[in-house]
Amino acid sequence: MLPSRWDPFRDLSKELSQLHREMDDMFRRTFGLTREPGEGLGIGTPAINTYMKDHIFHVDVEVPGVKREKLDVSVDGNMLTISGERTADRETKDHDYLVRETHFGAFRRRLMLPEGADAEKIQAVCKNGILEISMPVGTKETAGRKIPIEGGEEEGKLKTKD
Repeated sequence: MLPSRWDPFRDLSKELSQLHREMDDMFRRTFGLTREPGEGLGIGTPAINTYMKDHIFHVDVEVPGVKREKLDVSVDGNMLTISGERTADRETKDHDYLVRETHFGAFRRRLMLPEGADAEKIQAVCKNGILEISMPVGTKETAGRKIPIEGGEEEGKLKTKD
């Protein structure tokens, strides 16, 4: 057996690669991006914009060419799922395309809802190729308050009312 050269960075490189994959997976789960087939930011997956305005959470999904009947919006806990299918209106097998950038097939996107989102009041409207989803977000904000610290001659004992 030939002697092998010890490389202290080989094991470190493996560990860092694994850490990098785990961090990527954590961010994908946290921000609603996944690696599951048919989900996430794959080819043909619609672009999504989210924003807050006047305590309303908005999601705009680009779905040009997708019929309203082929779209589905659902909420499970704090996860919003948008799925649908883009179908071809005409048979295209007899064409020899020079360029074909249109994608057909099923897609699914999942997003975590912000804290306080009221999924019971969700609304979805599809117009001009944009699926607009909105829902109110609770305005309960826990304001902090300063607690006065009392002190006096006898440290460590609370005052009692006689």
